[in-house]
Amino acid sequence: MDSIEEYIIEHIDEEPGLLKQIYREAHLKLLHGGMSSGHLQGRLLKMLVQMIRPSRVLEIGTYTGYSALCIAEGLEDNASLETIEIDDEMEDIIRDNFSRSSFSDRIKLIIGDANEVVLNYDDSTFDLVFMDGNKRDYMQLYEKILPKIKHGGFIIADNTLWHGKVLEEPKSNDWQTKGVLEFNDHLKGDNRVEKVILAVRDGLTLIRKK
Repeated sequence: MDSIEEYIIEHIDEEPGLLKQIYREAHLKLLHGGMSSGHLQGRLLKMLVQMIRPSRVLEIGTYTGYSALCIAEGLEDNASLETIEIDDEMEDIIRDNFSRSSFSDRIKLIIGDANEVVLNYDDSTFDLVFMDGNKRDYMQLYEKILPKIKHGGFIIADNTLWHGKVLEEPKSNDWQTKGVLEFNDHLKGDNRVEKVILAVRDGLTLIRKK
């Protein structure tokens, strides 16, 4: 963590105890613990949800459930979140983390491939989608998701700066970086939406459907 991020962390709302524990457990028990959203992004997600005030939210890529709990924390009482995780080996960890939260009743976990699951939803279903799945699928998944978003609704896409690799020529077999570059380039020319990239953590793109 650089000094600027440390300063930011020291001057924003504290990370809730349960989330701090989940983040720590991810680093201790999982190979890619850093994939969890973490303190700064988690507080930002909660605030964005409170600003947008969505009734129905979709998350793609649950991982440990950290970001889902941040989203659920920002939801109003009658709102709900559906979160899709493709790795069925994460299910027990996710359900255990959700069970420890007072916001668990706002969350529905779906184990499956988001590319297939989203096709089951009607158009104009969601007010907000948090996209944090497989980067190589970002553009294709975005095209499947966009019709499911209400006009004036939002997509928040994570990891759109991808460790700074967006500034480099990707290796021929680096499909994740290629996926992020393809998505960013596609989004730039998409007049159906408004978009802005925030240099928060690993890049967070806010997309508003016109």
